[in-house]
Amino acid sequence: METTRRTLGRSGIEVSALGLGCWAIGGEWSMPGGEPLGWGAVDDEESVRAIRRAVDLGVTFFDTADNYGTGHSERILGRALGARRDDVVIATKWGNLFDEETRTAAGVADDSVAYARRALTASLKRLGTDRVDLYQLHIADGDLERAAQLRDACEEFVREGLIRAYGWSTDDTERAAVFAAGPRCTAVQYRCNVLQDAPEMVALCERLELASVLRSPLAMGLLTGKYVAGQAPVAGDIRSAPPAWLPGFGTGGGADPEWLGRVDAVRSVLTSGGRTLTQGALAWLWARSPLMVPVPGFRTVAQVEENAGAMEYGPLTEGELAEVERILRGD
Repeated sequence: METTRRTLGRSGIEVSALGLGCWAIGGEWSMPGGEPLGWGAVDDEESVRAIRRAVDLGVTFFDTADNYGTGHSERILGRALGARRDDVVIATKWGNLFDEETRTAAGVADDSVAYARRALTASLKRLGTDRVDLYQLHIADGDLERAAQLRDACEEFVREGLIRAYGWSTDDTERAAVFAAGPRCTAVQYRCNVLQDAPEMVALCERLELASVLRSPLAMGLLTGKYVAGQAPVAGDIRSAPPAWLPGFGTGGGADPEWLGRVDAVRSVLTSGGRTLTQGALAWLWARSPLMVPVPGFRTVAQVEENAGAMEYGPLTEGELAEVERILRGD
C-alpha cells in the first residue's frame, strides 16, 4: 500500500497520507463566558515556519475552520502558504458563529444557505485564495432537512468553481449519509484514534468511497506521551477546562489515569520499529483503513517534523493492529 499519498475519497484529489489540523495555530479564543476554546498562546511566526516546513516534508493537506481562533487560523495558513498555495489542498469548515474583534464564539450556529455563501466568501478572503478544495459543514448535530439544502448549495459552489468538493464534520453516520448523497461529497471528518475507534463510520466511508478525515487522531494529546496522571494543561488551553464532548481529561483539566493506563498498555506495540508513540498512533490509523487521512494539530516545527516522519514508517502490520485490539479488549 502507498504509505505517503491518498486519494481524497471519490474526488480524485490527491493528498498526503498525513494532513495537519490548524485548530491550535488559531491561538486563544473563548466562549462568551470565558471558557477556553483554543490550545493556549501561540507564536504566529513559529506557526508560519511549521506550515512551510510541513510542505517541504511532503505534507499537502491542511485542515482548518473559519472559527478556529475566530478567523486567525485561516489567515495564518493563507499567509504561510503564499505562492505555494497551488501545491497543497486546503480544507476548511463553516457553520459556527463568532466575533473576530472579541475573539469569542457566539455559542450558536447558522445552518442557512445564505450564511453558507457568506461564510465561504469570508474564508476565501482570509485564506487569500480563489477556491477551497474541501468545504465541510461544522455543525455536528445539524438538522437533516436543512443539511440536505446545504448539500445542494455545496453542489452549486462546486459548479461556480468556489470549492472542489465538500463533506460534513460529524460523528453521526446518518448525517454523513445525507451529505454523501451529493455527487461531489468526498469526505467525512470524524473523531477516531487508538482509544476511540469509530467502526460504523469507518464502514460507511469504505462502502461509499469517502475519505476519512480524522480529527483528534492523537486523542487531544494523550497519545503523544507528554501527559502523566493528574497533569493539567496550561490556562487558556481547552483541555484545562474540558467541555463535555472532550473526554480523557478530568473536570480539573488533568489527564484521566484510566486513559493513560490504556496508552501505556499499547505503548510497546505502537513504538515498535523505531516509531515514537505519536508516530505509532498515526500508523495504527493507516492500518485501520486505507481511506484514512489523520490531521493532528501542531504549534511548532518540531511537532510537524515528528508527525510527518510517521509517513516514512507507514502503517502498522496486520499483526500489530490485531495485538493492539487484543490488548484494549483486555484479552
